[in-house]
Amino acid sequence: MNITLSVDQQVAQGAREAARKMGKSLNQVVRDYLEQLAGGNSREQQWIQFEARCLQSPGQLGGWHFNRDDANER
Repeated sequence: MNITLSVDQQVAQGAREAARKMGKSLNQVVRDYLEQLAGGNSREQQWIQFEARCLQSPGQLGGWHFNRDDANER
């Protein structure tokens, strides 16, 4: 589906430059955003589920305990 948008020329130029820095076209950036928007808050729901799993066993994940010495071991 094609959609026509009206934006200020300076906004469009700035958006194109930002998209170029991301290695994408402005068209791709807009498509990505619309897909994310259409997905509702599925990413938010994923974070809520992740948080709930972490809170079930604070300080450990799957039997692994957080240990500062192990984390800083080189």
